[in-house]
Amino acid sequence: MTFRRCLAASLIALLPRLLSGAQAPASAAPAAGGSAADSLNLRFANGIVAVAEDKVITVADVNREIMPLVAGLQRDARNQQDFDQKLQQLEDSVIQELIDRVLIIKEFKKDEKKHIPQAFVDNRIADTLSDQFDNDRSKFLAYLRSRGQTIREYRKEVEEDIIYHYMQGQQRKSQSIVSPVRIETFYKENKDRFYQEDAVHLRLIQLSRGDDDTDATLLTKGNDLLAKMKDGAKFEDLAKEYSKDTRRSKGGDWGWMPRSNLKEEFSKPVFSMKKGECSQPIVLPEGCYLLFVEDRKYAGIKPIDEARDEIERILIQQMTHANQERWLERLRRNGYIKHY
Repeated sequence: MTFRRCLAASLIALLPRLLSGAQAPASAAPAAGGSAADSLNLRFANGIVAVAEDKVITVADVNREIMPLVAGLQRDARNQQDFDQKLQQLEDSVIQELIDRVLIIKEFKKDEKKHIPQAFVDNRIADTLSDQFDNDRSKFLAYLRSRGQTIREYRKEVEEDIIYHYMQGQQRKSQSIVSPVRIETFYKENKDRFYQEDAVHLRLIQLSRGDDDTDATLLTKGNDLLAKMKDGAKFEDLAKEYSKDTRRSKGGDWGWMPRSNLKEEFSKPVFSMKKGECSQPIVLPEGCYLLFVEDRKYAGIKPIDEARDEIERILIQQMTHANQERWLERLRRNGYIKHY
Protein backbone atom coordinates (compact mmCIF):
# COMPACT_ATOMS: atom_id res chain seq x y z
CA MET A 1 0.00 0.00 0.00
CA THR A 2 1.34 3.44 -0.98
CA PHE A 3 1.90 6.19 1.56
CA ARG A 4 -1.11 8.22 0.39
CA ARG A 5 -3.41 5.19 0.67
CA CYS A 6 -2.09 4.48 4.18
CA LEU A 7 -2.66 8.10 5.11
CA ALA A 8 -6.16 8.09 3.63
CA ALA A 9 -7.02 4.87 5.50
CA SER A 10 -5.81 6.37 8.77
CA LEU A 11 -7.85 9.50 8.24
CA ILE A 12 -10.96 7.48 7.40
CA ALA A 13 -10.59 5.48 10.60
CA LEU A 14 -10.28 8.63 12.72
CA LEU A 15 -12.81 10.80 10.94
CA PRO A 16 -16.11 9.73 12.61
CA ARG A 17 -14.68 10.95 15.96
CA LEU A 18 -13.10 14.06 14.46
CA LEU A 19 -16.32 15.04 12.73
CA SER A 20 -18.65 14.57 15.67
CA GLY A 21 -18.41 18.29 16.45
CA ALA A 22 -17.63 19.58 12.94
CA GLN A 23 -21.04 18.64 11.57
CA ALA A 24 -22.99 20.74 14.05
CA PRO A 25 -23.12 23.86 11.82
CA ALA A 26 -24.63 21.85 8.94
CA SER A 27 -27.39 20.33 11.07
CA ALA A 28 -28.09 23.74 12.57
CA ALA A 29 -28.75 25.30 9.15
CA PRO A 30 -31.88 27.42 8.72
CA ALA A 31 -35.08 25.93 7.37
CA ALA A 32 -34.30 27.05 3.81
CA GLY A 33 -31.28 24.74 3.74
CA GLY A 34 -32.40 22.14 6.24
CA SER A 35 -33.51 19.63 3.63
CA ALA A 36 -30.15 20.00 1.86
CA ALA A 37 -28.21 19.22 5.05
CA ASP A 38 -30.58 16.34 5.87
CA SER A 39 -30.13 14.94 2.37
CA LEU A 40 -26.35 14.78 2.68
CA ASN A 41 -26.45 13.41 6.22
CA LEU A 42 -28.75 10.62 5.05
CA ARG A 43 -26.55 9.79 2.06
CA PHE A 44 -23.29 9.91 4.03
CA ALA A 45 -24.10 8.80 7.57
CA ASN A 46 -20.49 8.87 8.81
CA GLY A 47 -19.91 12.41 7.52
CA ILE A 48 -17.42 11.36 4.84
CA VAL A 49 -18.28 11.98 1.20
CA ALA A 50 -15.05 10.96 -0.53
CA VAL A 51 -11.28 10.79 -0.23
CA ALA A 52 -9.12 12.29 -2.98
CA GLU A 53 -5.39 11.71 -2.56
CA ASP A 54 -4.79 12.59 1.12
CA LYS A 55 -7.76 14.99 1.33
CA VAL A 56 -10.93 13.86 3.09
CA ILE A 57 -14.02 15.56 1.66
CA THR A 58 -16.74 15.85 4.28
CA VAL A 59 -20.45 16.59 4.40
CA ALA A 60 -19.53 19.98 5.88
CA ASP A 61 -17.33 20.74 2.85
CA VAL A 62 -20.17 19.96 0.44
CA ASN A 63 -22.74 21.84 2.51
CA ARG A 64 -20.56 24.94 2.47
CA GLU A 65 -20.70 24.96 -1.36
CA ILE A 66 -24.37 24.00 -1.66
CA MET A 67 -26.08 26.18 0.93
CA PRO A 68 -25.86 29.47 -1.04
CA LEU A 69 -27.59 27.73 -3.98
CA VAL A 70 -30.45 26.00 -2.13
CA ALA A 71 -32.82 28.98 -2.14
CA GLY A 72 -32.52 29.20 -5.93
CA LEU A 73 -33.26 25.49 -6.27
CA GLN A 74 -36.35 25.82 -4.09
CA ARG A 75 -37.56 28.81 -6.11
CA ASP A 76 -37.15 27.03 -9.46
CA ALA A 77 -38.42 23.57 -8.44
CA ARG A 78 -41.93 22.61 -9.61
CA ASN A 79 -42.59 20.40 -6.58
CA GLN A 80 -40.79 18.55 -3.78
CA GLN A 81 -39.84 15.64 -6.02
CA ASP A 82 -38.32 18.00 -8.58
CA PHE A 83 -36.43 19.81 -5.80
CA ASP A 84 -35.08 16.55 -4.36
CA GLN A 85 -33.90 15.43 -7.81
CA LYS A 86 -32.18 18.75 -8.55
CA LEU A 87 -30.64 18.80 -5.08
CA GLN A 88 -29.05 15.38 -5.56
CA GLN A 89 -27.73 16.43 -8.99
CA LEU A 90 -26.21 19.52 -7.37
CA GLU A 91 -24.69 17.42 -4.57
CA ASP A 92 -23.10 15.03 -7.08
CA SER A 93 -21.78 17.93 -9.15
CA VAL A 94 -20.26 19.68 -6.12
CA ILE A 95 -18.67 16.44 -4.86
CA GLN A 96 -17.05 15.88 -8.25
CA GLU A 97 -15.82 19.48 -8.36
CA LEU A 98 -14.25 19.15 -4.90
CA ILE A 99 -12.50 15.94 -5.96
CA ASP A 100 -11.30 17.50 -9.22
CA ARG A 101 -10.05 20.50 -7.29
CA VAL A 102 -7.74 18.28 -5.23
CA LEU A 103 -6.45 16.54 -8.36
CA ILE A 104 -5.87 19.83 -10.21
CA ILE A 105 -3.91 21.31 -7.32
CA LYS A 106 -1.83 18.13 -7.11
CA GLU A 107 -1.06 18.44 -10.84
CA PHE A 108 0.19 22.00 -10.33
CA LYS A 109 2.42 21.00 -7.42
CA LYS A 110 4.04 18.18 -9.41
CA ASP A 111 6.09 20.83 -11.20
CA GLU A 112 8.56 22.07 -8.60
CA LYS A 113 9.28 25.18 -10.70
CA LYS A 114 5.71 26.42 -10.29
CA HIS A 115 4.68 28.40 -7.25
CA ILE A 116 2.19 31.10 -6.30
CA PRO A 117 3.90 34.29 -5.05
CA GLN A 118 2.85 35.08 -1.49
CA ALA A 119 1.98 38.61 -2.63
CA PHE A 120 -0.87 37.10 -4.69
CA VAL A 121 -2.27 35.45 -1.56
CA ASP A 122 -1.82 38.66 0.48
CA ASN A 123 -3.66 40.68 -2.17
CA ARG A 124 -6.54 38.19 -2.35
CA ILE A 125 -6.95 38.23 1.45
CA ALA A 126 -6.80 42.04 1.46
CA ASP A 127 -9.56 42.14 -1.17
CA THR A 128 -11.67 39.74 0.91
CA LEU A 129 -11.18 41.85 4.03
CA SER A 130 -12.26 44.95 2.10
CA ASP A 131 -15.18 43.47 0.13
CA GLN A 132 -16.70 41.13 2.71
CA PHE A 133 -15.62 42.44 6.13
CA ASP A 134 -15.31 46.23 5.63
CA ASN A 135 -11.61 45.97 6.52
CA ASP A 136 -12.64 44.86 10.03
CA ARG A 137 -10.07 42.22 10.99
CA SER A 138 -12.02 41.22 14.10
CA LYS A 139 -15.02 40.27 11.92
CA PHE A 140 -12.72 38.31 9.64
CA LEU A 141 -11.16 36.40 12.56
CA ALA A 142 -14.64 35.68 13.97
CA TYR A 143 -15.57 34.22 10.58
CA LEU A 144 -12.51 31.96 10.64
CA ARG A 145 -13.36 30.81 14.17
CA SER A 146 -16.90 29.95 13.05
CA ARG A 147 -15.34 27.66 10.44
CA GLY A 148 -12.84 26.20 12.91
CA GLN A 149 -10.03 27.50 10.72
CA THR A 150 -6.70 29.16 11.51
CA ILE A 151 -5.23 31.99 9.46
CA ARG A 152 -2.55 29.63 8.19
CA GLU A 153 -5.20 27.15 7.02
CA TYR A 154 -7.15 29.97 5.39
CA ARG A 155 -4.04 31.18 3.54
CA LYS A 156 -3.53 27.66 2.22
CA GLU A 157 -7.16 27.59 1.06
CA VAL A 158 -6.72 30.92 -0.74
CA GLU A 159 -3.49 29.76 -2.37
CA GLU A 160 -5.16 26.56 -3.58
CA ASP A 161 -8.09 28.56 -4.95
CA ILE A 162 -5.65 30.68 -6.97
CA ILE A 163 -3.93 27.52 -8.24
CA TYR A 164 -7.26 25.93 -9.17
CA HIS A 165 -8.42 28.88 -11.27
CA TYR A 166 -4.97 29.37 -12.80
CA MET A 167 -4.86 25.76 -14.00
CA GLN A 168 -8.38 25.98 -15.43
CA GLY A 169 -7.42 29.19 -17.21
CA GLN A 170 -4.39 27.50 -18.76
CA GLN A 171 -6.62 24.76 -20.14
CA ARG A 172 -8.99 27.31 -21.66
CA LYS A 173 -6.13 29.22 -23.30
CA SER A 174 -5.02 26.10 -25.15
CA GLN A 175 -8.20 26.21 -27.29
CA SER A 176 -8.33 29.58 -29.01
CA ILE A 177 -8.01 28.92 -32.76
CA VAL A 178 -10.81 27.54 -34.95
CA SER A 179 -10.19 26.73 -38.61
CA PRO A 180 -12.41 28.40 -41.25
CA VAL A 181 -13.41 24.94 -42.49
CA ARG A 182 -14.86 24.02 -39.07
CA ILE A 183 -16.78 27.30 -38.95
CA GLU A 184 -18.25 26.75 -42.41
CA THR A 185 -19.17 23.13 -41.60
CA PHE A 186 -20.90 24.16 -38.37
CA TYR A 187 -22.80 26.89 -40.23
CA LYS A 188 -24.05 24.47 -42.90
CA GLU A 189 -25.13 21.88 -40.34
CA ASN A 190 -26.82 24.38 -37.98
CA LYS A 191 -28.33 27.04 -40.21
CA ASP A 192 -31.60 27.08 -38.26
CA ARG A 193 -29.70 28.41 -35.23
CA PHE A 194 -28.89 31.57 -37.16
CA TYR A 195 -32.37 32.61 -38.16
CA GLN A 196 -33.01 36.29 -37.47
CA GLU A 197 -36.28 38.20 -37.51
CA ASP A 198 -36.71 41.62 -39.06
CA ALA A 199 -34.63 44.16 -37.14
CA VAL A 200 -33.66 47.81 -37.42
CA HIS A 201 -30.76 49.76 -36.00
CA LEU A 202 -32.96 52.44 -34.49
CA ARG A 203 -32.35 56.04 -33.48
CA LEU A 204 -35.13 57.91 -31.73
CA ILE A 205 -36.04 61.45 -30.71
CA GLN A 206 -38.64 61.83 -27.96
CA LEU A 207 -40.33 65.20 -27.45
CA SER A 208 -42.14 64.89 -24.12
CA ARG A 209 -45.60 66.39 -23.79
CA GLY A 210 -45.61 69.51 -21.61
CA ASP A 211 -48.58 70.85 -19.66
CA ASP A 212 -49.48 73.29 -22.43
CA ASP A 213 -48.80 70.92 -25.36
CA THR A 214 -51.56 69.69 -27.64
CA ASP A 215 -51.23 67.11 -30.41
CA ALA A 216 -50.99 70.01 -32.85
CA THR A 217 -48.15 71.77 -31.02
CA LEU A 218 -46.22 68.49 -30.69
CA LEU A 219 -46.71 67.81 -34.41
CA THR A 220 -45.33 71.27 -35.18
CA LYS A 221 -42.24 70.62 -33.04
CA GLY A 222 -41.67 67.32 -34.81
CA ASN A 223 -42.01 68.87 -38.24
CA ASP A 224 -39.57 71.63 -37.23
CA LEU A 225 -36.94 68.94 -36.57
CA LEU A 226 -37.67 67.28 -39.92
CA ALA A 227 -37.09 70.65 -41.57
CA LYS A 228 -33.73 70.93 -39.81
CA MET A 229 -32.78 67.51 -41.20
CA LYS A 230 -33.70 68.59 -44.72
CA ASP A 231 -31.38 71.57 -44.22
CA GLY A 232 -28.51 69.16 -43.44
CA ALA A 233 -28.67 68.58 -39.67
CA LYS A 234 -27.80 65.05 -38.56
CA PHE A 235 -30.45 63.07 -36.70
CA GLU A 236 -28.02 62.08 -33.93
CA ASP A 237 -27.05 65.73 -33.33
CA LEU A 238 -30.71 66.74 -33.12
CA ALA A 239 -31.32 63.87 -30.69
CA LYS A 240 -28.52 65.08 -28.41
CA GLU A 241 -29.97 68.59 -28.40
CA TYR A 242 -33.74 68.01 -28.30
CA SER A 243 -34.58 64.46 -27.24
CA LYS A 244 -35.81 63.70 -23.72
CA ASP A 245 -35.27 59.92 -23.78
CA THR A 246 -32.59 57.95 -21.88
CA ARG A 247 -30.35 57.53 -24.95
CA ARG A 248 -30.11 61.26 -25.66
CA SER A 249 -26.37 61.40 -24.94
CA LYS A 250 -25.82 58.61 -27.48
CA GLY A 251 -27.64 60.45 -30.22
CA GLY A 252 -30.85 58.53 -29.56
CA ASP A 253 -29.14 55.25 -30.49
CA TRP A 254 -31.17 52.22 -29.34
CA GLY A 255 -29.09 49.69 -31.27
CA TRP A 256 -30.61 46.72 -33.08
CA MET A 257 -34.29 46.26 -32.31
CA PRO A 258 -36.24 43.24 -33.62
CA ARG A 259 -39.82 43.80 -34.71
CA SER A 260 -41.15 41.92 -31.66
CA ASN A 261 -39.49 44.42 -29.28
CA LEU A 262 -41.33 47.44 -30.66
CA LYS A 263 -44.92 48.44 -30.02
CA GLU A 264 -47.12 48.58 -33.10
CA GLU A 265 -47.13 52.40 -33.23
CA PHE A 266 -43.35 52.19 -33.85
CA SER A 267 -42.94 48.87 -35.66
CA LYS A 268 -45.48 49.66 -38.39
CA PRO A 269 -43.74 52.81 -39.70
CA VAL A 270 -40.19 51.66 -38.96
CA PHE A 271 -40.42 48.39 -40.87
CA SER A 272 -41.88 50.14 -43.90
CA MET A 273 -38.79 52.37 -44.10
CA LYS A 274 -35.41 51.89 -45.72
CA LYS A 275 -31.93 52.45 -44.35
CA GLY A 276 -31.30 56.16 -43.80
CA GLU A 277 -34.98 57.20 -43.71
CA CYS A 278 -36.77 59.09 -40.93
CA SER A 279 -40.41 58.71 -39.96
CA GLN A 280 -43.04 61.42 -39.88
CA PRO A 281 -43.77 62.67 -36.36
CA ILE A 282 -45.65 60.06 -34.31
CA VAL A 283 -47.89 61.71 -31.70
CA LEU A 284 -48.81 59.60 -28.69
CA PRO A 285 -50.32 60.53 -25.31
CA GLU A 286 -46.86 60.82 -23.73
CA GLY A 287 -45.28 62.89 -26.47
CA CYS A 288 -44.03 63.06 -30.06
CA TYR A 289 -41.46 60.69 -31.60
CA LEU A 290 -39.21 60.72 -34.63
CA LEU A 291 -37.72 57.37 -35.65
CA PHE A 292 -34.62 57.03 -37.81
CA VAL A 293 -33.50 53.78 -39.47
CA GLU A 294 -29.72 53.63 -39.20
CA ASP A 295 -29.65 50.18 -40.81
CA ARG A 296 -31.91 47.22 -41.64
CA LYS A 297 -31.76 43.46 -41.29
CA TYR A 298 -34.38 41.36 -43.04
CA ALA A 299 -35.88 38.14 -41.69
CA GLY A 300 -33.99 35.02 -42.72
CA ILE A 301 -30.79 33.09 -42.09
CA LYS A 302 -27.83 35.28 -41.19
CA PRO A 303 -25.07 35.26 -43.82
CA ILE A 304 -22.04 33.31 -42.64
CA ASP A 305 -19.96 36.49 -42.35
CA GLU A 306 -22.42 37.85 -39.78
CA ALA A 307 -22.55 34.54 -37.91
CA ARG A 308 -18.80 33.81 -37.99
CA ASP A 309 -17.87 35.38 -34.63
CA GLU A 310 -20.79 33.67 -32.88
CA ILE A 311 -19.87 30.29 -34.40
CA GLU A 312 -16.25 30.73 -33.37
CA ARG A 313 -17.31 31.38 -29.76
CA ILE A 314 -19.55 28.29 -29.78
CA LEU A 315 -16.81 26.05 -31.19
CA ILE A 316 -14.14 27.36 -28.81
CA GLN A 317 -16.50 26.70 -25.90
CA GLN A 318 -17.16 23.16 -27.15
CA MET A 319 -13.47 22.46 -27.74
CA THR A 320 -12.53 23.87 -24.33
CA HIS A 321 -15.15 21.74 -22.58
CA ALA A 322 -14.08 18.58 -24.40
CA ASN A 323 -10.39 19.29 -23.77
CA GLN A 324 -11.01 19.97 -20.08
CA GLU A 325 -13.02 16.75 -19.69
CA ARG A 326 -10.17 14.73 -21.27
CA TRP A 327 -7.71 16.46 -18.94
CA LEU A 328 -9.85 15.75 -15.87
CA GLU A 329 -10.39 12.13 -16.90
CA ARG A 330 -6.62 11.68 -17.07
CA LEU A 331 -6.19 13.22 -13.63
CA ARG A 332 -8.94 10.99 -12.25
CA ARG A 333 -7.36 7.86 -13.71
CA ASN A 334 -3.96 8.69 -12.24
CA GLY A 335 -5.21 9.87 -8.83
CA TYR A 336 -6.43 8.09 -5.73
CA ILE A 337 -10.19 8.55 -5.28
CA LYS A 338 -12.57 6.72 -2.97
CA HIS A 339 -16.29 7.48 -2.98
CA TYR A 340 -18.67 6.77 -0.08
